[in-house]
Amino acid sequence: MNIQGKVAIITGGASGIGAGLAERLAADGARGIVVADLQQALADSVASKINADGRSRAIAVRCDVSVESDIQALVAATRARFGQVDIYISNAGIGGVTGGFELEDAVWERMWKIHVMAHVWAARVVVPEMVARGEGGFVVTASAAGLLNIVETAPYGVTKHASVAFAEWLRIGYGRRGVRVSCLCPQGVATAMTADGAGSAGVDGMLQPSQVADCVTQALRDETFLVLPHPEVLDYLRGKTTDYARWLGGMQKLYARQVLGEGK
Repeated sequence: MNIQGKVAIITGGASGIGAGLAERLAADGARGIVVADLQQALADSVASKINADGRSRAIAVRCDVSVESDIQALVAATRARFGQVDIYISNAGIGGVTGGFELEDAVWERMWKIHVMAHVWAARVVVPEMVARGEGGFVVTASAAGLLNIVETAPYGVTKHASVAFAEWLRIGYGRRGVRVSCLCPQGVATAMTADGAGSAGVDGMLQPSQVADCVTQALRDETFLVLPHPEVLDYLRGKTTDYARWLGGMQKLYARQVLGEGK
């Protein structure tokens, strides 16, 4: 997929991976960039940085992706300004929660809405347009936790697994109908979410958002489904599928070290 001249929406675009993606898409020649985020001031700042070249290609839109009507309004605002949506990067996510089944239902429900339903709601409103046009890009930001789990937080690992599954389904159902679906699954990335430490996600080092953005834009060009900025993740995934019991044993040891503090 050629990014030149395309219109892209990036949720969670005010910082971290989202901001890196907005800036990279601008550098690659996108004609319209919509920076969507709850943090309006930060989103405005990212859009202003892109527009510093005088071309006024970027706008900032406040959007709470846990609310379907906000996503619908975001897409409507994009169409009103730029005419269409060529690329939708469903990137918004939350962290900062540790624990398992004992966590309150409200924590699980919010993660479910942001990490799963936000992708579903976005697909409802943009995929039919892409199919009608015969071309479009839809990127789900999941996590290596969606392939491998994460020891510190059950709701994060569970909902990221679901986001990977939805991305797979979207690729299966619409990949032959012009919709290029990609699923981004990084480990530790230097963002506000990891400012206090990445925990087990940082075991293979931290990447910068710009490095992740490079991987995503290349995946759009190559129509690659699984985007792995940390190549080690593929080795771990192969190990998981080759010997599940051994993989579970290794994860139990990681849990003991990272969560229980054993062996430190």
